[in-house]
Amino acid sequence: MDTTTVTSKGQVTIPKAIRQKLGIRKGTRVEFILVGDRVELRIQRPVPPIRKSGFGLLKSRRPPVPADFDPAQLADWEP
Repeated sequence: MDTTTVTSKGQVTIPKAIRQKLGIRKGTRVEFILVGDRVELRIQRPVPPIRKSGFGLLKSRRPPVPADFDPAQLADWEP
């Protein structure tokens, strides 16, 4: 069991092994819950936004097609 000390500002350091196991990084939001005479620390995982369409879901390495591209021009192409 790891033991840590509370600072004058009420801060504690979560041991590195626990941070790594739980995926706690800079900016991770945590919640403190009082359960009887104990305190539980819960990680608040961000909920991914629900998409109404699939636009932007897939990434491509190709450059985007210009907005004024006319596919009909391909039919008139002669080698």
